[in-house]
Amino acid sequence: MLLNEHLSKTLLKEAAGIPVPTGVKITPADLPALEPYFPLPWILKAQVPVGGRGKAGGIQKVDNREEYAETAKKILSMEIKGHSVPFLRAEPAVDIRREFYLSFTLSRQNRKVIMTVGREGGVEIENMGKDNLLIQEISLPGGIQPNQIRAAFFHIGIAKELFKDFGQIVTSLYNTMIDYGLLLAEINPLALTGYGKLLALDGKIEMDDNIVEINPAFEKYYQPEHSTREENTARDAGMSFVSLKGWVGLIANGAGLAMATMDALNFSKLPAANFLDLGGAADQKRIETALGLLFEDKQVEAVFINLFGGILSCELVAKALVAALGGREPEKPIVVRMSGNSAEQGLEILKDIDSSRLHRARNMPEAIEILKTLKPANAPVIEFPEPIAAVSEKRPENIGYKSPHSFGIDKDTPILVQGITGHEGRLHTRLMLEYGSNIVAGVTPFKGGQEVLGVPVYNSIKEAQRHHEIGASIIFVPPKLATDAIFEAASCKVPWVVCITEGIVQSAMLSVLEQIKGGPSRVIGPNTPGLIVPGQTKIGILPTTPFSPGPVAVLSRSGTLTYEVADRLNQVGIGQSLSFGIGGDSYIGTTFADLFEMIRNHDETKAVIVLGEIGGTAEQDLADYVIRTGFDKPVLSFIAGQTAPPGKRLGHAGAILKEGSGVQGKLEKMREAGFTVCPSLESIPQLTADALGIKI
Repeated sequence: MLLNEHLSKTLLKEAAGIPVPTGVKITPADLPALEPYFPLPWILKAQVPVGGRGKAGGIQKVDNREEYAETAKKILSMEIKGHSVPFLRAEPAVDIRREFYLSFTLSRQNRKVIMTVGREGGVEIENMGKDNLLIQEISLPGGIQPNQIRAAFFHIGIAKELFKDFGQIVTSLYNTMIDYGLLLAEINPLALTGYGKLLALDGKIEMDDNIVEINPAFEKYYQPEHSTREENTARDAGMSFVSLKGWVGLIANGAGLAMATMDALNFSKLPAANFLDLGGAADQKRIETALGLLFEDKQVEAVFINLFGGILSCELVAKALVAALGGREPEKPIVVRMSGNSAEQGLEILKDIDSSRLHRARNMPEAIEILKTLKPANAPVIEFPEPIAAVSEKRPENIGYKSPHSFGIDKDTPILVQGITGHEGRLHTRLMLEYGSNIVAGVTPFKGGQEVLGVPVYNSIKEAQRHHEIGASIIFVPPKLATDAIFEAASCKVPWVVCITEGIVQSAMLSVLEQIKGGPSRVIGPNTPGLIVPGQTKIGILPTTPFSPGPVAVLSRSGTLTYEVADRLNQVGIGQSLSFGIGGDSYIGTTFADLFEMIRNHDETKAVIVLGEIGGTAEQDLADYVIRTGFDKPVLSFIAGQTAPPGKRLGHAGAILKEGSGVQGKLEKMREAGFTVCPSLESIPQLTADALGIKI
């Protein structure tokens, strides 16, 4: 959640106590009656969540009242980098003697907070010479240290009398970053005024969406005018929505499947008009909201609903879709593809919709062909690069590297459920028990002495360990409590800790991972469906029907995409040795490379499929690991989100394509490591069979 300058300064002032200029918010409705109450001259500043306002004319100085209203109206009528200006901020002119730069950033690559100070601030600070910036790493949970504040102060070179004020600003900004779950806290410029005071002349704040869910009071920092009507409606309904430039409206369940579907449409010259992930629920209300968004969007000519029933029942979704349409003719053509759980029943129910505008499909190629017949003559032409060919380089030679790690999870692994008395904990405890998982204990504080489905409940893991050996823990607790639950399990040296919880604040997750680093516990997740060893045990929320025992390990950042691929393999008679969801968040415990350390010693695994996504470097890190150590078993990979627009987060916190980074580098790196890069979901079964040397 990116805050505009006005909201950023509000946060800096109210939460951090950092001095900012006096400011007045002015909307079109306020003009011409509302004038700033402070003396002229006034600085009028357009409020949009992008840079470049000054160059675009969105920041103007007003020297007299006569020109105020006209100048304000002109700014309010502007569009800056695709953003209209909903309001402006008026401030008094400031006597500036020097300008500096100050920021804190949560770095996914470094896994630390990065503090940056510049001797000069303003626009294009990165072009002000290599000596301008001082960059320091701050470890979590340790926090900023006095020596780092001193180094920053001496770097910018101001009078020693200002050290106390500077230290207070730096410390307050850092503490606000942690307390408010900020991903970026920037003051640019931090001005030294003619009065000898430091003043935050401009600010830029990016807040973790997850902390808004945990602390609803932070919702006041969300500016709905900076998002489209569709994005706001979807956000209110708990769905992830991103507007794109095509004509096919897209609805899918699960971020990974939605990204893969977007790519399939774009590569088929059927460009997607949007990305819409229904999230964890596909009930009538959500489907009504989703259809309403796309029916009202003039850009959308047809709607593609792509569902894989894992835990989700396609039959129930079909009933919800019938109810949402309410017996009415769909306003636009709809193509529905269903596969997995109750897909046949779901498609049968859709026959009740007697309309030539509803088309049913059993697989994605069939759906794509139907959509091609619906393509309008004036459909926009959007070019995308061709998907990379399924050709790999020669696998790196095994240099004799021996991993000391083994997998060690089977039907006998004793499992503890943290949060067992809650709704989700109870539900999935039942499903895991039905699969044969060896659940021996549960933990919910202050609920000790109870039983859930015959499983004894304890107040703490320590208490449970007095009565049971614990080989793995699975966590079903709210985001606010999840990091403490992870820390408790790791403190008790539980070998495997599977955190299902979604929505954990990123800085909090990074902090706990750093605290437990080097210990014996392996954390899976967070935001993971867990793991399954088909035919033996399940520690997670994965549906069991897509999986069967076999020779292929499936490792993924996406739950629904995992089920989709496992089901496709099963349809051609290829089972799985194990399946892991490593988690879709930016900060996770166990990586692809960590799992390869164990899989190379796992005799049951003959080949590995890696299902990756845009964003982060997990796939490149795995490729580097394979190049460095060698790996005897064939590896296949698939990347979802290849056609995503830069800078947009697609469902998962970790799925964001940065400007300029591209996805081609990720794909080429995997090819260099000898991976067979699969160009589509449809190609995976045959390429897997080829890797195994079998016919299907």
